[in-house]
Amino acid sequence: LACDANAGALGVRQGMALAAARATAPGLRTRPRSPQAERKALEGIAAWLGRFTPRVSLEPPDGIVAEVQGSLRLFGGASRLAGRMRHGLASMGFSAALAMAPTARGAWWLARADREALIRDQAALETTLAELPLAACGAEEATLAFLEHIGVRRVGELLVLPREGLARRVGQSFVDVLDRALGRAAEARAFFTPPQRFEAELELLAEVIHAEGVLFAANRLLAQLEGVLIAHQAGVREFTLRLLHRHARPCSVVIGLASPGRSTGRLSGLLREKLDGLALAHPVGSIRIEARGFVPMPGASGELFRDPGAGEERWEQILERLQARFGSDAVHCIGPYPDHRPEFAWRALGTAERRPGATAGASPRPLWLIEPPRRLREVAGVPQDDAPLELLTGPERIESGWWDDADVARDYFIARAPDTALLWVFREPGGGWYLHGIFA
Repeated sequence: LACDANAGALGVRQGMALAAARATAPGLRTRPRSPQAERKALEGIAAWLGRFTPRVSLEPPDGIVAEVQGSLRLFGGASRLAGRMRHGLASMGFSAALAMAPTARGAWWLARADREALIRDQAALETTLAELPLAACGAEEATLAFLEHIGVRRVGELLVLPREGLARRVGQSFVDVLDRALGRAAEARAFFTPPQRFEAELELLAEVIHAEGVLFAANRLLAQLEGVLIAHQAGVREFTLRLLHRHARPCSVVIGLASPGRSTGRLSGLLREKLDGLALAHPVGSIRIEARGFVPMPGASGELFRDPGAGEERWEQILERLQARFGSDAVHCIGPYPDHRPEFAWRALGTAERRPGATAGASPRPLWLIEPPRRLREVAGVPQDDAPLELLTGPERIESGWWDDADVARDYFIARAPDTALLWVFREPGGGWYLHGIFA
């Protein structure tokens, strides 16, 4: 399959003068070509295509060829695969001519000629290529001029010429390229290797003064990032959006994930939460997204029955959204810490440090601790809150902390209140009763 990609809302055919283009579109804005930017855009598309096949090669300055034979069944056939590619390219702001053929060179010639065909057999390929103009071959100007001078304007007219004479006049290399396009000779291709880190920049059509206006453009770059990650079978725990200003230093927005992810929808949702309410000090002219530190993330197999861990991803996405909205310091996880004193037996953890499945010890502990412990009344040796409490289990002696001058000596009990709530209370030897926790 070959892709001839072009960016922009207005395409001007090769050979049209600038004055004629301005006459056709009076509001046309022109800028100098940037071969470096075109190359980066082409590499970005090639990296994105890695989600469909690892065999992708570049045809600079505006083409890509991909071997998709092994992917057709996975994506539901040639038509559906082409549709998904076209939809994805449009989401990144590119228009493209897609063509599929038994040979890479033949598909590329069809795409150059804007022939969006899905050709499956060799005979049909030769018939279709015969109808193409010679310009689709991408030959040198001198070769095209010579062939036009002798009356050859289409590939089909070229095929009837004697091969030996044609090779003497235009070179054997041109004849070899023709054989590769027709499938008469094999073609070795160099495949594109997706980068180990992601950096992509996009210039906005107009400067943006509200952060929300950045999201639409950022989605194009996030789609490229997803393609790179799928090609690497990896995800990211963090990515950075840089807002580039004309007369000020760039502003960076860091987005963290609770677990490795790569879905454009997930990344875009987190970015939306982060940008919500963000005030820009300066207008934004360009944006850049950077991601590094790829984390292995192979695809998950489907389950015949409901997966017990299916809710884990939803919980982590909720955690990510809370952190994006309130800040990473406002939301954290809790993990155990080796200390017998309840008030010191836990630590705040970052999302990357979270340890699923961590359990408490043999004795039950409430998640709701009251700090400092609240003094209870005592009547005839029985602790009372608003009414007498019923002691269910205990005592459990906790005596620790001599090394940091915060030593405690307590006897803990689980008690039931009149409203059936379960409380965690303790008594100090020779002292009073205290309420230290409430069981959910």
